[in-house]
Amino acid sequence: MPSTVEQLNPSRVKLTVEIPFSDLQPHLTKAYRDIAQSVTIPGFRKGKVPSAVIDQRFGRGVVLQEAINAALPTAYGAAVEANKLIPLGDPEVEITKLEDGDLVEFVAEVDVRPELTLPAFDTLSATVPVLADLDAEVDNRIEVMRERFATTTEVDRASAEGDVVTIDLAGTRDGEPLPDATAEGITYTIGSGGMLDGLDEAVTGLAAGESADFSSTLVGGPLAGEVADIHVTVVKVSEQQLPELDDEFAQLVSEFDTVEEMRADLTRGVEQMLRAEQLNSASDKVLEDLVGKIDFELPAKLLAAETEARHGQIEDQLKRAGLTLERYLETAEDEADTVEEFWAEVDSRAEQSLRAQILLDTIADQREVGVEQQELMDLIVRKAQASGSTPEQELQHMMEHDHMSAWMQEIRRNKALGLILAEATVTDADGAVVEVATAAPEAEADEDAEASAEAEAPAEAEAPAKA
Repeated sequence: MPSTVEQLNPSRVKLTVEIPFSDLQPHLTKAYRDIAQSVTIPGFRKGKVPSAVIDQRFGRGVVLQEAINAALPTAYGAAVEANKLIPLGDPEVEITKLEDGDLVEFVAEVDVRPELTLPAFDTLSATVPVLADLDAEVDNRIEVMRERFATTTEVDRASAEGDVVTIDLAGTRDGEPLPDATAEGITYTIGSGGMLDGLDEAVTGLAAGESADFSSTLVGGPLAGEVADIHVTVVKVSEQQLPELDDEFAQLVSEFDTVEEMRADLTRGVEQMLRAEQLNSASDKVLEDLVGKIDFELPAKLLAAETEARHGQIEDQLKRAGLTLERYLETAEDEADTVEEFWAEVDSRAEQSLRAQILLDTIADQREVGVEQQELMDLIVRKAQASGSTPEQELQHMMEHDHMSAWMQEIRRNKALGLILAEATVTDADGAVVEVATAAPEAEADEDAEASAEAEAPAEAEAPAKA
């Protein structure tokens, strides 16, 4: 099946493909048979209508069109393979020649992966944060566990840090009540933060029945981001009693008999988590270094589609959270100051993500990275754990939505990123060399299309997911 390729630009080609009528004939035969089965013509049994009668009744062109449509995918695929192209989207196809009984010619324009020259991986580097103090992290987690099992006793005294108080809040602005900033019977631990700026200072030192006034920026609801005057009344003060850190406590909160065993297990888990976070940071920064070293043209349609998908994802998250983008930006501390800056950052992340995916796919192909069945099953198990479903449900989801190829590509990209990490130089902020595993952190190499489509909505005061 003859074909030629014309390079329109580094990331787009035009294929010209000829289909000889000998290759089209099986499709013509099937087209006549299908039409004969679907029509009723007096004097002929169903399915036995001669080709000449079909041509007379419906026109030869109808049959040719059906046959050509059936032959095109195979012909296009063969031309792509013969010319060693890697398409990055669906082609735009046009029939340019139709000589009945001789040949059919079509032209297909399609975005393709550009030819890339990769740098040596040992020239890549990243600097990651120093690991947090392991003992301090374990102590913090044990303290959280003790607080979870703490008991409270009502006391007749002024409140202090660590006490649990029951409070009533009444918000006003210019003396006018704000119903959405008013609540009663709220339980709050002094010093825990996260509710209203200034609340800890206002209630500290107050006994039951005493009140205080302060101003604060509201963080939730329809008035989020707006300043209000808050009148707080302490209804009850309770003192927390933390359980003793002894073997009895260890048996209550864990599967272990002693504090020493519990702490050793916590230490292993926390260390694994801290190193995983460091590895995630290393993978992100090494990949960023690679992307920054290679400049290539992205297919415009592919980039536009990715950008549009990310915009839609964020707009859907904001809608489900009951927020406008303007309101969200007023309360988000680490985001852009204006709507224009926010979308510009989203677009930049979309472009960098596409570049990273193309580079990782190139590496996976060059290094002949494959996917074992067990690796796919492991990914399915991880997705089930992350979504709170079962591996069987995730497997069914994969089959129903035809995600297998995308999930296998996800595995290949992670393995490609692991190859990069194995050769790159990673140091922490103190200059110490960080040993990284030869495999990339799971599901961190890229953000695939399915993740964009199925991202969870943020909480009311939560940021839209950074695509």
